[in-house]
Amino acid sequence: MTQNTSAYPADSRTRFIFDGMPVRGLHVRLEHVWQHIVGQKHYPAAIRRALGELLAAGALLSSNLKSEGTLIVQVQGQGRLKMLVVETTSDNTCRATARWDENAAVSDGDTLADLLGDNSVFVLTLQPKDGEPWQGVVPPEGGSIAQMLMNYMKRSEQLDTHITLAASDTACGGLLVQRLPETEPDAESWEHVTALADTLTAEELTDLDAANVLYRLFHETPPRVFTPENIEFACTCSRGKVSDMLLMLGGEEVGGVVAEQGSIEIDCDFCHTQYVFDETDVNALFGADVVDAVREERQRLQ
Repeated sequence: MTQNTSAYPADSRTRFIFDGMPVRGLHVRLEHVWQHIVGQKHYPAAIRRALGELLAAGALLSSNLKSEGTLIVQVQGQGRLKMLVVETTSDNTCRATARWDENAAVSDGDTLADLLGDNSVFVLTLQPKDGEPWQGVVPPEGGSIAQMLMNYMKRSEQLDTHITLAASDTACGGLLVQRLPETEPDAESWEHVTALADTLTAEELTDLDAANVLYRLFHETPPRVFTPENIEFACTCSRGKVSDMLLMLGGEEVGGVVAEQGSIEIDCDFCHTQYVFDETDVNALFGADVVDAVREERQRLQ
């Protein structure tokens, strides 16, 4: 295995496999994508770190998408941190955001468990382009994103999986190694690979590309490395989707907001694109003068 770093884009996912051992793996590092995402909001350091780890995890897990669709990975809490959400697609695009109590203090050393509080859940949703969506909801087992995912995959896929995740201000990254399905267990090989993977530091995961990480870990038993896949940021929001959401809210509620404020404004939580609907837009959307209807009803009740 040569260290051809020029072959590895700043935002890429790289597959590898050990020909002599029943183990496969994935490496991901996101630099420009991550910087774009964290530039959307002023994230406290502890929340930024957790979101970056979940983004790297989503990029790793979405490599298993068998058909066109979207994988959504969420961690939901009732503490200071309300939600981390990452969406990755079969087109190798991703987006991510977090919601938290912005009035609460969040220190750099807060753990994920500290931030989530009690009754948190880990949610994995698969939305195929064609077909029915699937969702798994479980309590998060473990004190980190990586531990949660390893426990989840052990239960759901019954495959030994080792995941390492890290995030800094400039990049996030992840390494996944997994025992191949339908192969005879090889405890010695698995222990060898995971022991080496355990030596990977957070700085190496965020600072080094796949070539250097894999050489650093496995130069004595080099894996077969496949062509890296480029990953890009893309937001799936649109005016049409916002229109559908307003229709679900109903003419009375939407018309009430416009009657009071003159328009209704919706900001995308992922990319901060702002969608504005004035009275004309809203009436056209509902096919009726819903704003005047609200005004007349309010006058009648006065």
